[in-house]
Amino acid sequence: MELPEIPRANVLGVGVSAINLPEAVELFRQALDNGIRGYVCVTGVHGVMEARSDPCLRRILNSSLLSAPDGMPMVWIGRLQRLRRMGRVFGPDLMRAVCQMSVSKGYTHFLYGGKPGVAEHLRTVLVEQFPGLRVVGVYSPPFGPLSERQEQELRSIVARVKPDIFWVGLSTPKQERFMARYTKAMDTRLMVGVGAAFDYLCGNIKDAPDWVKNAGLQWLHRFAQEPGRLWKRYLYNNPRFLWGVTLQLIGIKTYPLHRG
Repeated sequence: MELPEIPRANVLGVGVSAINLPEAVELFRQALDNGIRGYVCVTGVHGVMEARSDPCLRRILNSSLLSAPDGMPMVWIGRLQRLRRMGRVFGPDLMRAVCQMSVSKGYTHFLYGGKPGVAEHLRTVLVEQFPGLRVVGVYSPPFGPLSERQEQELRSIVARVKPDIFWVGLSTPKQERFMARYTKAMDTRLMVGVGAAFDYLCGNIKDAPDWVKNAGLQWLHRFAQEPGRLWKRYLYNNPRFLWGVTLQLIGIKTYPLHRG
């Protein structure tokens, strides 16, 4: 069995799945119950702009099982393309909702990412929030690429615990490249890249109020917390994104959407 075909919004040549949070959780259930393997991306403005300058990343995003809309700009563009059911799928919200579903379904989880100690802390947070949740392993990777020894160690751990869902909490594009490389090589069913969700759920990053999110201003809330690290991402990428999308929507420029 295959998942139903999900239409995608074309955002500067990146296919962003036209789904909302409840639909995304249901697709997780269908995939896991029917033995479907693949990787899931959670994609916002930053991911789209990285993909504009990196054709390999663009192919990875467009070849995913899902590339969920992380951010209101993705949703607004999708709705302008007549994809009316599209809704925001914020990484931490997706992780919470899937973990909640997993308690009754018995799905198991593996946490990969974060600074030293973050994945362990997150396991405690999730198990306390969702009693009965099965987190069967955690791994805090090095800052750079895995060494051969580290890769073998990780493969061995995953082969032993066989998690249903392998959460990847790295930055974009590092997490997307990781999933594209290891989804078929690891003994797991779904890999899901959720970016900073580990830090959000552990309380290391303060979440924004709902009205800020709904207004598409969460980037500003995040920028205020880490200006030294995020200034280029937001102050350079956001204007370029707005200009590119404007040209796309009024038909001056086209961006082909290639899958696979």
